[in-house]
Amino acid sequence: MAARSKARKRAFQILFEADQRGTTVQNVLADWVRHSRSDDRQPPVNEYTMQLVEGYAEHVSRIDELIATYAVDWDLDRMPVADRNIVRLGAYELIWEDETPDAVAIDEAVQLAKEFSTDDSPSFVNGLLGRFKDLKPSLRRDES
Repeated sequence: MAARSKARKRAFQILFEADQRGTTVQNVLADWVRHSRSDDRQPPVNEYTMQLVEGYAEHVSRIDELIATYAVDWDLDRMPVADRNIVRLGAYELIWEDETPDAVAIDEAVQLAKEFSTDDSPSFVNGLLGRFKDLKPSLRRDES
């Protein structure tokens, strides 16, 4: 698995854990970093994982607002936890990480959905992130 794919997977796991624990992603990230330094069995948290988690944390309110607005017939709280966090991570990377091609951000999110969620999740993730891609210029402009 490519380094960036592993970084995305770990970032998703951090977002998922924070959601499940009802804490911030920064707290979970700090826990993961601390564990990797004190336990040789834990791999280090790489720079891109930290960049994704910290970037998501910076835009969390806007990302949840976008998901709530564009996820047709799905309330954020009723969405499967895995889907919610895959879309959160994918939305951050798609909208704010300019060095990542849009198609890569969407495809990587779909791959996470295939691995961690339901049979219907990949098409849901693809559709919602595809909508964000189409609206990307206005989504970034609306934030400022």
